[in-house]
Amino acid sequence: MPRQTSARRDGRGKRLAALLALALPLLAGADAKAGTRADSLQVLHWWQSASERRAVDLLAERLGQQHVEWRDTMVPGGSGIGAGIVLRSRVLAKDAPEVAQLNGIVVRDWARLGLLADLDKVAARGDWDRQLLPGVAAVIRPGQHVVAAPLGIHRINILFHNRALFARHGLAAPLTWPEFERAAEVLQRAGVTPLAQSSEPWQVATLFEALVLAEGGAGYFRQLFQQREPAAFTDPRLGRALARLRALKKWMGSPVRELTWAEEARKLAEGSAAMLVMGDWAKGELNALGLNSERDFGCGAVPGTAAFHLYTIDTLSMLAAHPAQRAAQETLAAMVMQPALQRDYSRVKGSVPVLREPDLGAMDACGRASWKLFATSAAIHAPSMAHRMATDETARDAMVAELHRFFLNERVSVADTQHRLGVIGRRPQDR
Repeated sequence: MPRQTSARRDGRGKRLAALLALALPLLAGADAKAGTRADSLQVLHWWQSASERRAVDLLAERLGQQHVEWRDTMVPGGSGIGAGIVLRSRVLAKDAPEVAQLNGIVVRDWARLGLLADLDKVAARGDWDRQLLPGVAAVIRPGQHVVAAPLGIHRINILFHNRALFARHGLAAPLTWPEFERAAEVLQRAGVTPLAQSSEPWQVATLFEALVLAEGGAGYFRQLFQQREPAAFTDPRLGRALARLRALKKWMGSPVRELTWAEEARKLAEGSAAMLVMGDWAKGELNALGLNSERDFGCGAVPGTAAFHLYTIDTLSMLAAHPAQRAAQETLAAMVMQPALQRDYSRVKGSVPVLREPDLGAMDACGRASWKLFATSAAIHAPSMAHRMATDETARDAMVAELHRFFLNERVSVADTQHRLGVIGRRPQDR
């Protein structure tokens, strides 16, 4: 088993290397082809699925109405690893795009390096301090300056279910883990895969962090992934979350294949799988497939997490290396905060607006529940480790790899993985 796991990792590494080998020369030439017009912006991102492409098309269309061209540079990969590598390579080659999708801690780290243009004037003109929810404002102003334009808030601890399958088998959406197990047994006996799940590393980590939230709540979650307190890594709650991650495998079908999250959403839509734990970007994808949340699928909280909001925030940052495109960058940043754009983007993407006073009537029940909970209190916030909201990239990548190893290899123990996560999570002052 360890050799197979190593080979699988080597294969993924080779595929990523091949992707970058193809992407880098193409991306490096993008500016040369398009020129350096002051009324155009090259935007590097990883939005690839049908709903994500609709969101990109919406942004490009609205930016075009402001007489600025959106030059699209999409790097495949659902978690943004490939996009991050390409962006770093291009910055080192002094060929940075004008705009990049950066999320969470990455925004802070790039700002500290002086690589991001400040958006203070745009924020002041748009009264962002008054318009933005405080939790969002803190992300885009990691220091003295505003360095990102926020697009939307995604809730991650969501358990989607296929309404038709549940109705056919007389099941209610599970609110507790015993209810989940009973529903899964009924569905599995009927020949339906109870839980859609990919073995892709970031998707495993996304499921796992929802289980940590279920075991320990938001306070413990922040101690573990944001503050990285040594005692949090030896806590029994971490061990229980690992044990549940492994126990859930029996409901995922065998083998658990490495599929994209959009492919997992399609399995739910088609009825070959009954449930899916995923961020509400899956709602946007299900909508793009023609499904309706009120009629075709439900989106409740992962059992044990209804009171908490595990989140990531979509943001766009402006690279500081392009003073000639400064006006166009500011145009894009200002546009992002327009209430109509916030409403329409969130409707397509599955997220909720970053505003204090959004149009709640334009949201479905899932969206209203997400926005109201996020706006309630910072105490219920759980910034995602898997999606770079809580943990620096080095520790995050190592944790994701360790969780992936545990998920694939049944011979790796809970205790060993808990210890390894503790070593990875050590802060410099604890070493």
